[in-house]
Amino acid sequence: MFIGTVQQIWRHPVKSMAGEKLDECTVGPLGIPGDRGWALRDEKTGEITNGKNIPILLQCAARYQEQPTRDRTPSVEITFPDGKQVRSGDADVNSRLSEVLGKEVTLWSLQPSSNKAHYRRKSAAARTLGRLSRFKAFREALPAILKLTKQEDTVREAFSREANEPIPNLSVLPPEILEFTSPPGTYFDAFPINVLTTASLEAMASLNPNAVWDVRRFRPNFLIETNKAFVGLIEADWSGRTLRVGSVEFKCEIPCSRCGMTIQAHSGLPKDPSVLRSIVKDANQNLGIYATVTSMGNVSQGDRVELF
Repeated sequence: MFIGTVQQIWRHPVKSMAGEKLDECTVGPLGIPGDRGWALRDEKTGEITNGKNIPILLQCAARYQEQPTRDRTPSVEITFPDGKQVRSGDADVNSRLSEVLGKEVTLWSLQPSSNKAHYRRKSAAARTLGRLSRFKAFREALPAILKLTKQEDTVREAFSREANEPIPNLSVLPPEILEFTSPPGTYFDAFPINVLTTASLEAMASLNPNAVWDVRRFRPNFLIETNKAFVGLIEADWSGRTLRVGSVEFKCEIPCSRCGMTIQAHSGLPKDPSVLRSIVKDANQNLGIYATVTSMGNVSQGDRVELF
């Protein structure tokens, strides 16, 4: 079924910083090479951090100095909100990042998946829940377990939910997400690909016309300009289906549950808590869909997008 065409392609060199818009890209087993190739570690917590914890990250921008490949993550140049720049190879990169962000941080490129300590959460409860979540029966019981162990508030805070709002169903996420800040060997929140459609953005804009539904708030890899026959939150029903984008095929996994990242200010884009309130209320907490790569290849702006 013809869905539409590729309107935008995004690669985010540093987790939670503004990304690079591409005309074309290759797609490997872990998505677009170089996407989330770098991340910051909060030295107080000892964990990889993100824009939920340090919102000013979203007002910083990063670009690669060379094209990344599947096997190589090159250095990056970071531009701060005031326009000043620093490179990942500079001797003072960590001190300058820490000064701008107001926290002691260090910049890290992707580490091997075998380096579990680099990705592991420091909370003993998170580590225990993560190990137990490898068992399907435990994952299915996870919503009840979170309530019994009084961990719901932790999840509510992590996803920026208000007291009267539901929390995401963590049982559908990859089991390692509870134990690690990202699947080891990556800096992705959950899956390597995030797809969003213009139909969904238009639907949300009709429900909350006072908000600016800028694609940058949602950080997809691919924004699909949908055929006008499709209206509403169409990708919400794509789980388990195959999406062909250019010469690449993806397996649609689960809808993307949204968090406080969506409300934060970007360059030229104000902070707006109503964005997340609308997604939780009107879109069942989700916007866009996560996917994994089943067939590698190339994607260019304007490529056809088909759903099977």
